[in-house]
Amino acid sequence: MEKYDELFISIRKIIRAIDLRSKKLSKEAGITGPQLLILQELERIDGITAKDVSTNIHLSQATVTSILDRLEAKHFIKRVRSDSDRRRVALYLTDDGKQALLNAPQPIEDSFVEKFSALKDWEQYQLISSVEHIADMMGASEIDAAPVLNIGELTTAAQSEK
Repeated sequence: MEKYDELFISIRKIIRAIDLRSKKLSKEAGITGPQLLILQELERIDGITAKDVSTNIHLSQATVTSILDRLEAKHFIKRVRSDSDRRRVALYLTDDGKQALLNAPQPIEDSFVEKFSALKDWEQYQLISSVEHIADMMGASEIDAAPVLNIGELTTAAQSEK
């Protein structure tokens, strides 16, 4: 087996793990990874704006707005326009949104962060460099992505922005 085949197998395993986690999240909580990330941000900062959510979770404002539209359609969030500044729209979790957060399984990122943090600094930098290099080799350096492991919604959002 060629070395690049071994690398592709490892990449496919990662993709499969993310896909399985995404399906579990969708089945148990009715949301996607990026939706979960946004719900968590709304729980953390009550009344936050879409722009601030975008900045805090490292996704474009267009992507966040699209995800917020889907969350609002599911009645997981509500948008409230300010009386004093009609341009400002604050975001709040609804009771259904809070329940979705409670139903969400433990993110795969949590166990990853724990294991990654246990590595020596040089090992962490080596992994970051290697994965960034792989992303660049696959033409994925400029794809809009948040620090959440999910495939479908980010792929769809990235395609819709083109």
